[in-house]
Amino acid sequence: MSASTTFPGAAPRAALGVQRTAALAAGAVLVLGILLIGNLVSPRQAALYALGAALGLVLYHASFGFTSAWRVFISDRRGEGLRAQMLMLALATLLFFPVLAAGSLWGQPVAGLVQPVGVSVAFGAFLFGIGMQMGGGCASGTLYTVGGGSTRMLLTLAAFIAGSVLGAAHLHWWAALPSLPRVSLVTSLGPTLGIVVQLAVFAAIAAVTVVLERRRHGRLLFAPASPRTGLARLLRGPWPVVAGGVALALLNFVTLALSGRPWGITAAFALWGSKIAAGLGVDVASWPYWSAPAARASLEGSVFADVTSVMDFGIIVGALLAATLAGRWSPTWRVPLRSAVAAVVGGLMLGYGARLAYGCNIGAYFSGIASGSLHGWLWMVAAFAGNLIGTRLRPFFGLEVERTPQPTGC
Repeated sequence: MSASTTFPGAAPRAALGVQRTAALAAGAVLVLGILLIGNLVSPRQAALYALGAALGLVLYHASFGFTSAWRVFISDRRGEGLRAQMLMLALATLLFFPVLAAGSLWGQPVAGLVQPVGVSVAFGAFLFGIGMQMGGGCASGTLYTVGGGSTRMLLTLAAFIAGSVLGAAHLHWWAALPSLPRVSLVTSLGPTLGIVVQLAVFAAIAAVTVVLERRRHGRLLFAPASPRTGLARLLRGPWPVVAGGVALALLNFVTLALSGRPWGITAAFALWGSKIAAGLGVDVASWPYWSAPAARASLEGSVFADVTSVMDFGIIVGALLAATLAGRWSPTWRVPLRSAVAAVVGGLMLGYGARLAYGCNIGAYFSGIASGSLHGWLWMVAAFAGNLIGTRLRPFFGLEVERTPQPTGC
């Protein structure tokens, strides 16, 4: 979801009370997780779990999504969510480029997420884009809505994991298709010129959304302000979508500092699914995907030792805590059949596409572009094309395509 798509719920959301018992339980899971991971693995790994929880809280309170932000722009030319994404990417670029050029941060080696540019990325991102609209979420959106109590998204997540396993099994074939080498704007243009180029593109995209939104509606549309202020709004939300974008950029930079690389999500899904498949007797260890020493160590080791996994767990717990603080955690177990089918089909597309494209809306789009990787830009274009198709498929599965519901404007 995006803050630009939740106007009708803004006032009721602020009026809801804290679900104290559920909030205490979520807080206990968070604290126990920190203690367990800190004891089993390391204090740094525990800090990454807590960082994931902070990301989950931000995603939930800001309703910061990529799927609906793209959908409402495609269907109704509202660009608040897209402009927030451009601000997020601009801030991340300013933070990441100088550090990646130096190669270290606070004495620790760091590296960006830079991948080849080729057929695999283009097709995988396109497939992922369709899956975003069918499944009802991206990678980060799936995790935080699961934590927030969406039972439909449990179907999407399960299919996402299954699709990731299939993608891991087939990646070596797709990687052999034509591609360019890894291209980083940080090294090819230098950090200063690279920053200028990226900021110019972000500004151009934001300007296009402004022009098209004013052409459609005569003014820019914004989510209404929350009646909450101060600490109450910080802990219970809702947050402006722009605040969410700024917070995500800062937390991604913290991820770089703690783990030595930017934020990613979907590699953990391939790991979880492959471990399950191995437990069922599938010889996943023979796949080229798991042949590298680091990958083999992840497959054979504990998921709590995997950075992406513990951050994903943290996102779910953080979103659960945010939902209970907001008074909105209320799972319902009835999912219409057509919607369930779309969730499963979309989840499979999301998982398979993410592996082919070397990442999702976080690892390839957000962190890829923040790393100056050309594959991140290709991912954005191809995924947006997929969203165009996915948005038009939604009505066939009984899924809504948002229209403008009495927002404020200027």
